[in-house]
Amino acid sequence: MLDLELLKTLVCVVEEGSFTRGAERVHRTQSTVSQQILKLEERVGHPLLQRDRSGKQALPTEQGELLVHYARRLLAMAQEAEDALAATPGQVALRLGVPEDFDARPMSGMLAGFSAAHPALRLETVSGMSSDLQRRLVHGEIDLALMKREPGSGECIAAWPERLVWAVGQGFAPDADGAVPLVLFPAGCIYRLRAVRLLEKAGRPWRQAFGSQSLTSVQAAVAAGLGVSVLPRSALLAEHRTLGRAAGFEPPPPTELALVGAGPRGMPLGRGLKQLADYLVGQLGTRR
Repeated sequence: MLDLELLKTLVCVVEEGSFTRGAERVHRTQSTVSQQILKLEERVGHPLLQRDRSGKQALPTEQGELLVHYARRLLAMAQEAEDALAATPGQVALRLGVPEDFDARPMSGMLAGFSAAHPALRLETVSGMSSDLQRRLVHGEIDLALMKREPGSGECIAAWPERLVWAVGQGFAPDADGAVPLVLFPAGCIYRLRAVRLLEKAGRPWRQAFGSQSLTSVQAAVAAGLGVSVLPRSALLAEHRTLGRAAGFEPPPPTELALVGAGPRGMPLGRGLKQLADYLVGQLGTRR
């Protein structure tokens, strides 16, 4: 059976792209975290992380990315069980879905702020690709969701435009054969669709150089020079630069981040959900 503590360490290292920052999140030394990852690799029989020469930076292997996907689900279920047992009688549960390709740090801070301000409300948050969150809404598994989507593609509580750009690392060098190496989110992600459609429309060959559901992993892969990706301008790092028409890359059309409710059109939100929706609208409105 997989150890949840080891899985948590793996997720933190992958999300941070670094053993050092991952160790800080789990309050362990870097050497202890390295030993935990090695123990987990021995348990599953696969290398899970690609380490650079310094041993400090890390990107998930294909098996590592797969395990991280399951690890997040297992950790979320374990947390849900703890929360359910610790819940104060009479607490109202609010189920929120957030995109996998969203910057985790500011979102975590926002959600922590809401929970602190509303102790009578129990917030249950799940993450996933926007297509998965849409399915969960339809099946009543969550009450609200933040989703990346085509602008104006449906009813929503609020929406914020996202300006997209082509991002590469400072030291990026194109393939000798002319194929564009892409750093991509999984199939169904709107950023992936933008990248592939624009290149195919331009008649430019491409290949997938790296794939991940995690925004942090995609950012790290781009910064390391593994390839080109379509990202929101707000997700650019200092190690990134942008490409435009002069380099043969047509600017991607914008997308939007939408807050969507599970109820029928025009149905008012319950008091707790309205408080959460109003809070998110206020927080996201000041950050975008």
